[in-house]
Amino acid sequence: MVQKYQSPVRVYKHPFELVMAAYERRFPTCHLIPMFVASDVVNEETSEDGSTIRVERRCALDVDAPRLLKRIAGVDYVYFIQKNTLNRKERTLHIESHNETFSNRVIIHETCCYSVHPENEDWTCFEQSASLDIKSFFGFESTVEKIAMKQYASSIKKGKEIIEFYLRELEDDGITHMPRWSPFSCSLSIPRPTSLITSPPTIPRLAITPAVIIPLACDEKDGALLESKQDGSVVQADSLAEILAGTPEDKLDADYIKRYLGDLTPLQESCLIRLRKWLQETHKGKIPKDEHILRFLRARDFNMDKAREILCQSLTWRKQHQVDYLLETWSSPQVLQDYYTGGWHHHDRDGRPLYILRLGQMDTKGLVRALGEESLLRHVLSINEEGLRRCEENTKVFGRPISCWTCLVDLEGLNMRHLWRPGVKALLRIIEVVEANYPETLGRLLILRAPRVFPVLWTLVSPFIDENTRKKFLIYAGNDYQGPGGLVDYIDKEIIPDFLGGECMCEVPEGGLVPKSMYRTPEELENEDVRLWTETIYQSASIFKGAPHELLIEIIDASSVITWDFDVCKGDVVFNIYHSKRAPQPPRKDPLGTHGITSPGGNNVQLIDKSWTLGQDYSMVESPLTCKEGESVQGSHITRWPGFYILQWKFYNMPACSATNLPRVDDVLATLQVSSHKCKVMYYTEVLGSEDFRFLVGISQYSGITSASISLWLCYGIKL
Repeated sequence: MVQKYQSPVRVYKHPFELVMAAYERRFPTCHLIPMFVASDVVNEETSEDGSTIRVERRCALDVDAPRLLKRIAGVDYVYFIQKNTLNRKERTLHIESHNETFSNRVIIHETCCYSVHPENEDWTCFEQSASLDIKSFFGFESTVEKIAMKQYASSIKKGKEIIEFYLRELEDDGITHMPRWSPFSCSLSIPRPTSLITSPPTIPRLAITPAVIIPLACDEKDGALLESKQDGSVVQADSLAEILAGTPEDKLDADYIKRYLGDLTPLQESCLIRLRKWLQETHKGKIPKDEHILRFLRARDFNMDKAREILCQSLTWRKQHQVDYLLETWSSPQVLQDYYTGGWHHHDRDGRPLYILRLGQMDTKGLVRALGEESLLRHVLSINEEGLRRCEENTKVFGRPISCWTCLVDLEGLNMRHLWRPGVKALLRIIEVVEANYPETLGRLLILRAPRVFPVLWTLVSPFIDENTRKKFLIYAGNDYQGPGGLVDYIDKEIIPDFLGGECMCEVPEGGLVPKSMYRTPEELENEDVRLWTETIYQSASIFKGAPHELLIEIIDASSVITWDFDVCKGDVVFNIYHSKRAPQPPRKDPLGTHGITSPGGNNVQLIDKSWTLGQDYSMVESPLTCKEGESVQGSHITRWPGFYILQWKFYNMPACSATNLPRVDDVLATLQVSSHKCKVMYYTEVLGSEDFRFLVGISQYSGITSASISLWLCYGIKL
């Protein structure tokens, strides 16, 4: 498996030329990097005007590996080839390095880039990326991978210290300014150490990568506005003001991460940046905030594949049920305002928002009978959305990252009435949805005054709670919360609620029994639950091998615009658009039993008759678009003729190898992962008049929002 690393953008608040002078002092050896044994300049070229200098070095590293492993490998050192290209005119330094030792067994490749800050020409940006591919290593592949990743992460953390050390050394030597290169200057503006001009010391016969480069290039400071890609190219990022405001659109810099997201290890930073970049490439619409992405990574111990899977499922769920607009569109019924015994109350000692729930005083049976399961779920979701908003506010107020909240649950009054089966069922459903879509949002759960019946309730609900979440539970029986190690350790005495013996008035409703006159019949509750569950502008469809899903759109006026927005929830699909002058036969639905569909959301409709011939009975009006699992696709098509347009989602068949006409092994394995050759999409379409579409395009050009997204919001009744 290929391991990859991508750094955030780092910024030195020093001019590029001064940073380069500090960088050169790291060679031929660096006492700050004990594993960096020596380096030898094997080739050096300078352009005629002196603006470009290319240096190739051979570096030796003494890797901290078990002695037995070194003896088996037959080496003491690992050698790397480092190629530096300094463009003094453009003020950039590009570094590429790869391993020379064991290059047929292990492939290590790294790229680094120093460049001028786009917003401040007296600052220098740095960024690096690397990849590690261990093909074979005497049966010690896993051990070698762990050693390499550990040492690489360690060298990255030292990078900043190394450059800053040499910057201070320059200052001690009285060098605080280096002149910029000019075409009229014949002399080099950056002093070259004599050790690089004369013969360098002899390098031991050993080897590894310029992890040297890794760390040394790993310089960093405050800010950053560019990113080096795997191919070595550099793209410009957002303005510094935007980054410092904590709202970068397509870049993450080191200071922003530390200020708004917390202290992350280099590899954790890399996971965040890579997952964020993947979302930007595949989800053309709105992507979640960095804090939210980080929560899913933490929930899966920074396993990027697992985090990506659950995050994509959550994004689809949020989109289908318009959760992003819940706080603006959801209004709690009066019965919830009067009898739901929960509410926000200041913050804890760590600055986390504090939510208080007097569960023992809540009439769960009455609320379920009066509202239904779905209304309670919507209310809890709105609480979680409000919690996310409060975390952002507290992060700004307290000047440190706050990504979760504290929940205080008072169980005084809990009895067997709370174990009413439909009520417990509703609770389990709420826990399931919250666990799946709001991971790592609960920082601490304080359970106070737990009665004897609590173990029964805990036995019922604990299996549905993630193990990491259960570790955050603190349970106090009776009045134990009032003693040492109790409530005052987590909440300031001044804000302890009055009903817990404190002096602070708490506005959480006291609850009580919901009047039976407010109860609704089972039929009314079922209809309400169905309405809330199906209240979405999106439709779902299942696609099978040989059974595409097709949607018919009749166009009366030419130059109308068909817009679409769909997510590929499972499998890979091909999206096509066809036009026909005649109407297809009434749609035939694939029988549910044919492909084992059990969900009512698994709709499958086929319109194109098998007797039709492409090019005669119907024609393709857009090139086929292959969409991978997890992608979000928005687009539009301006119709040229009236008639019938068919939108088709088709199962994606893996292409065969051109040489043998046989499918590739990787493709076969990927196909086997698609259970029963089934794919699933969630889609929304709309037809707009040409004038309406031009108006929306004008808005999108002015605001930077896609016209497809605007049309969706307008249909849903959201004000821009």
